[in-house]
Amino acid sequence: MVKPGSKARAEASDVLEVVDALTSAGIDSWLDGGWGVDALLGEQTRPHQDIDLVVELRNVATMRSILAGHGFELIEGVPESNFVLRDGRDREVDVHPVRFDDAGNGVYRMEEGGDWIYSAAGFGGRGTIAGRPVTCLTAEMQMVGHAGGYTPAETDFHDMRLLHERFGTPLQGPYVEAQPPAG
Repeated sequence: MVKPGSKARAEASDVLEVVDALTSAGIDSWLDGGWGVDALLGEQTRPHQDIDLVVELRNVATMRSILAGHGFELIEGVPESNFVLRDGRDREVDVHPVRFDDAGNGVYRMEEGGDWIYSAAGFGGRGTIAGRPVTCLTAEMQMVGHAGGYTPAETDFHDMRLLHERFGTPLQGPYVEAQPPAG
């Protein structure tokens, strides 16, 4: 969601700043998307334009208040669904709020009103950013989350290929067709 022409990037220090601010306030968050993949891999494999986070819906108001103290303001979306925060340095945080059901699944209300489910097991990812432990979605949940609902970018193909190569995560959706033929 970085604005056109922007050269802003989300660096490892930016991720840790956001995650540390939330953790200090007792707010759980899970990295998703590019930084979530790189956390699982334990290394930065490409530049990142934003920080994708999953947080519990009941913590969104507190999260926004905490990140406002770091200069982040709402620029797009609604807090009940996907929304984006940006600061004066053009750093962006793309947030997917969930409510947890009785089974521990994260229920995400999509913009058109339907629900998308993050499996309870999908919140068990652990990784590192710049050598620091962080929570993230699992490799399997990353693959499921990136397999449909939008047209993947080249970075998505890069990320899903790395998950497949490193962890054996089965390719899904458009990534299956992009897999090089065996032989």
